[in-house]
Amino acid sequence: MSEVIVNIIGTAQDAGVPHPNCFCKNCVKAIEDAKSRRFASSLAIILPKSKEWHLIDATPDLREQMAFIQMKYQLQKQLMDSIWLTHAHIGHYPGLMFLGKEAIGAKGTSVYCGEKMKQLLENHAPWKQLVELENIKPIEITHEHPIELTSAVRITPVEVPHRNEFSETFAFWIEGPTRKLLYIPDIDRWDEWDRDIYEMAKVADVCLLDGTFYSIEEIERMGRDYKEIPHPVMTETMDRLQDLVDETAIYFTHFNHTNPVIDPENSFIKQVKDRGFHIAVEGMEILL
Repeated sequence: MSEVIVNIIGTAQDAGVPHPNCFCKNCVKAIEDAKSRRFASSLAIILPKSKEWHLIDATPDLREQMAFIQMKYQLQKQLMDSIWLTHAHIGHYPGLMFLGKEAIGAKGTSVYCGEKMKQLLENHAPWKQLVELENIKPIEITHEHPIELTSAVRITPVEVPHRNEFSETFAFWIEGPTRKLLYIPDIDRWDEWDRDIYEMAKVADVCLLDGTFYSIEEIERMGRDYKEIPHPVMTETMDRLQDLVDETAIYFTHFNHTNPVIDPENSFIKQVKDRGFHIAVEGMEILL
């Protein structure tokens, strides 16, 4: 078994699929068939030899995601050894509530987050109760300062632009003994970043990138103005990275419930695959 495994335990935009109060084709299918559900985007980093695991983002679906990892890797009652937060939007941190006294009653779980996110957790209810009762221990992370989880895995936060109403937003480099993964579930526009996504993806072995919306047309069918939607569309990202598909495995994640690629029977999936890109699926393992 690999020394470091990354398991994709969520692939949906913050509210998941089915989306609340929605009865579109994708949501109705997910309501009627549990196999079509998608949890909010999240990753688990598992170190099988030491029976240790770490979580990227604490989603509203944390209960199910935890149970999946604990059962799959025989980690029953083994809490995550740390949590890493990308930012303060609803799909990425509310799962912390399950660590409180009403549920798990965790003891000092390390929560790695940016300065503003740390202040939010420490100073605002109900999150500050988790800190005061020592259920969680917020630890500040900073742009491009790597942290060694163990001798086998290192995480490096990289700030990205993304509607930072309450906190900064991070992408993460996750580096194992032999491979490195770039995780960017949320970003406003590639052109607004002070990094070149092509150059970043070029040095990665695997990328998991913001695939919230497939195309501008998808957004316009929702009656929304693309200019007001802070996400790059998949078609643009594929155009930018097309020349890299033979050297970097590029997956999309964080899908909105309207995205046609969440339906395995939709022809858009074939278009993505024909171009050499991939659709992230829950439960998929990436070996580092």
